[in-house]
Amino acid sequence: MRIDEFTDIKYVVEDDNHAVITIDRQERMNSFRGRTVDELISAFKHAWADRRVAAVILTAGGDRAFCTGGDVKERAETGGYGETEWGTFEIERLHRIIRDIPKPVIAAVNGIAIGGGHVLHVLCDLTVAAEHATFAQAGPRVGSFDAGFGSAYLARVVGEKRARQIWFLLDRYDAATAERWGLVNEVVPAADLLDTARAWARKIGSYSPTALKFLKHSFNADTDHISGISHLAFDGLEEYAHGDEGMEGARAFAEKRPPDFSRFR
Repeated sequence: MRIDEFTDIKYVVEDDNHAVITIDRQERMNSFRGRTVDELISAFKHAWADRRVAAVILTAGGDRAFCTGGDVKERAETGGYGETEWGTFEIERLHRIIRDIPKPVIAAVNGIAIGGGHVLHVLCDLTVAAEHATFAQAGPRVGSFDAGFGSAYLARVVGEKRARQIWFLLDRYDAATAERWGLVNEVVPAADLLDTARAWARKIGSYSPTALKFLKHSFNADTDHISGISHLAFDGLEEYAHGDEGMEGARAFAEKRPPDFSRFR
């Protein structure tokens, strides 16, 4: 997929130093559909291959949402996330490329990061958040879950008790709380968000790319066994999400009513 074919994201290389990938579906709170995921994978591949790029910044358009995960409205309407390049929804592949690209990835969280959007920022190597940013999980409320990196790796980041709190209570946490928990590295005024991420990228760009590559691989090696759990989890999610229980969550979200999961207990 060529950069000039992108419709859901924007991709630019700045200062011959770093790439900025911007999710741009503001009318859908920067949620992702199948095409969005395909474009994100393509953008990360371009950044991987481009020798000018020392680091990647992942952010989103507007100031309301970083990413609200999968497009639940589309899922409720169609039963899926729309057409994709290969006929499959490649979210697990996107998770892998964020981890595997041998360059640090910086999440610049400009608003709410919830559900699959929360997972994306957790998978990034560093996170800088605007002061108004908020963080939450939503899976069990909308008929979804991430039993791979989105939960097991999250527990490595914030600890078991906090990770279970995030997934079982589904409360929303402000940026200051996220920083205190170790979920983000730094909180800055919204006006300084991208400038901070760019400053980090420029600093990274002054260091040895080979050393950074081996450091990232070393950090990943300790948790790469989660990929096996992730394969199992996403296969299970595919079955669950299209069943009556999973679709109840999606339909309730689209219809703006509380879901009724009582009959599935």
